[in-house]
Amino acid sequence: MPRYLTLLAAVALVAPAGAQDNANDATEKALKAAALKAAPFIAKIDTAGGRGVIGGGQPARPGQPPTPGVKKGVGPTSGVVVSKEGHVISSAFNFANKPTAIFVTIPGRERLTYEIVANDTSRMLTLLRIKSEDERAKAKDIPVPPAFPTKDVSVGQWTLALGRALDPEVTNFPSVSVGIVSATGRIYGKCIQTDCKVSPVNYGGPLVAVDGRLMGVLIPASTTGEGETAGVEWYDSGIGFAVPMETVLDSAKRMIASGKDLRRGVLGFIPQNATERYNVPVVVGTVAPESVALKIGLKVGDTITAIDGVAVENYSELQHALGPKYEGDAIDLTVERDGKPVKFDKVVLGGTDVTFAQPFLGILPMRDDNDPGVEVRFVYPKSPAEAAGLKAGDRITKVGAVAAAGGPMPPKGKGPADGLTPITGGRSQMVQFITRFAPGVEIQMEVKRKDGGKVETVKAKLAAIVEDLPARDQLPYPATKEKALEKPKAPMPKGGPAPKKEEPKDDKKDADLPVGFLDKNPTDETKPLTSLTGREYWMYVPDNYDKNRSYGVILWLHATKGQPDAKAMKQTWELFCDQAHFILIGPKSKNQGGWTPNETEDVVNAVNTALKPYTIDRTRVIAHGMGLGGQMALYMAFHARDLIRGAAVSGAVLGINPKDNLPTQPLSFFIIVGDKDPLLKDIQETRDKLTEKRFPIIYREIKNFGKEYLDQKTLDELVVWLDSLDRI
Repeated sequence: MPRYLTLLAAVALVAPAGAQDNANDATEKALKAAALKAAPFIAKIDTAGGRGVIGGGQPARPGQPPTPGVKKGVGPTSGVVVSKEGHVISSAFNFANKPTAIFVTIPGRERLTYEIVANDTSRMLTLLRIKSEDERAKAKDIPVPPAFPTKDVSVGQWTLALGRALDPEVTNFPSVSVGIVSATGRIYGKCIQTDCKVSPVNYGGPLVAVDGRLMGVLIPASTTGEGETAGVEWYDSGIGFAVPMETVLDSAKRMIASGKDLRRGVLGFIPQNATERYNVPVVVGTVAPESVALKIGLKVGDTITAIDGVAVENYSELQHALGPKYEGDAIDLTVERDGKPVKFDKVVLGGTDVTFAQPFLGILPMRDDNDPGVEVRFVYPKSPAEAAGLKAGDRITKVGAVAAAGGPMPPKGKGPADGLTPITGGRSQMVQFITRFAPGVEIQMEVKRKDGGKVETVKAKLAAIVEDLPARDQLPYPATKEKALEKPKAPMPKGGPAPKKEEPKDDKKDADLPVGFLDKNPTDETKPLTSLTGREYWMYVPDNYDKNRSYGVILWLHATKGQPDAKAMKQTWELFCDQAHFILIGPKSKNQGGWTPNETEDVVNAVNTALKPYTIDRTRVIAHGMGLGGQMALYMAFHARDLIRGAAVSGAVLGINPKDNLPTQPLSFFIIVGDKDPLLKDIQETRDKLTEKRFPIIYREIKNFGKEYLDQKTLDELVVWLDSLDRI
């Protein structure tokens, strides 16, 4: 805090009333002077057109609950001048509704039509420029605000949050909220935190120091969410964020020079111990295909120890070290490998826009198989597996990479003489091997043929998943060896003795698990299910449940009254659940208006608790719903990726920007809409967003349908999709 303000505060505590009045007057004058000094740099931004709701995308209709999205207010928003040519930067939130026209008024200048140049997607800023080239040529020598040095920002300093949303007259005094700096280096090192009221009233406006210099630009922000609306829920709470002004000016220069979006810089790896990674060393778990980490030779098992010479002891510190970096920035990276330090100098970071297509061999594996290798249950037509000559019943016993299309071979590790690694961990090991690579990589497989037991080595070039569903009667049954709880058998060594016979398994364990339709109210203790933190739910567990089979999960997220629920859903899905081994579970929202994103963690905990006694196949857990329940299913697909592997939704809009496609946490989508649904265009946009991120997606548009659930043809396709989620 500046010395003179500290003195004013001290005087206010001990001085007589007259002296206090003088101190208050002096403080008021200082704050007004700061606001007046900053006011000429605050632009008024008007927009026209676009959507009325952002984030949610699900407009409220008669008889339905309110949307969980954010309603776009009508009226001006704020921006800050960042160049002598009249460029203005603002919060990306102000343009999330995709306005068709943007008008900007800089104090002392005429109102002009502007256009978006680029977005800083790391800090959620949008850069605007004058649209007309003639008007752009006239703009010069427009004053640019002085930046308060980021290094001098400290906790306790007085701040003012300014904006122009409340008064359309640009010559009038801006809106003012007064507070202090409550923290620095927030949102992984990218933001200043203030207790000023920060909301759509002043998003895009400046956070101003008491001397009138600009500390930063106000934005909504969150450590857990992404996109233009992330953090909006904190508005006017005393938790507000601003991007430091020095960073804003640097970001603006980059975008003005390139005309391209700025993205967060990434290395491209997933750490081990995902659930505990904030408190443990950062150990590389998976290196993403086509990533910077792969190109520099980062290996699974490496421990990140320093970035730019600063020690990194856990994932949180890694996030703070990389958080402020942009794509194209260079870092010095140090890792520990086999107990020794390995340095990578001037590593140029990649961008978050790198989209990974899931690699695809083209088989369905046999489930619950404890024999070494992976038995092929089904071969997809026209797939790499079919081209390699694989057939149902063949067993893949070893795997190895040959070459990558358009790039170098992945780093070689220690392995057997033939370059092939034995599969001792079943399909999970096979999946981990495949997801190391991008489509185009050629792999080798040692295959033991079903017919005659002949052992051959074949090659296959991985492809990207293209959703082409087989017919329902093409998928062979049984799909399981019914040995889910048996330990994997060790491969028989050549010329050696057979493995020892395993001890008989204990069939008494979990013998009395409840099956059938189970409706659980947490206040009803007569039911034999665990109470789930006060949340009501229902389940259907097949009557023929066998703990030695692994079961997929259909998580039904109800919508509004009058739509399919509980016993109706059980009746629809019972036969499929019995045949393909799925458990159907329907937690109930605690909110009368429907699902909200903040229920995600509680729902995940509830589902995990309910399913804990059962044998669950984690590769076949999907969120399913229609309308607002479908929107919640899509949200959970991206925010509960440790649990969810897919989302099947009907008449639902993606209310967020989709996160990246991760090779270690694959997601698949089945999107259904009626051609008479009022949200048809929004749902088509959902399809396009997911396709752009290269997620596997089935899209079905049902003729002469409005907001009904499903027709029989689409239901048949959906059950095939569900039964093939564990494809490789």
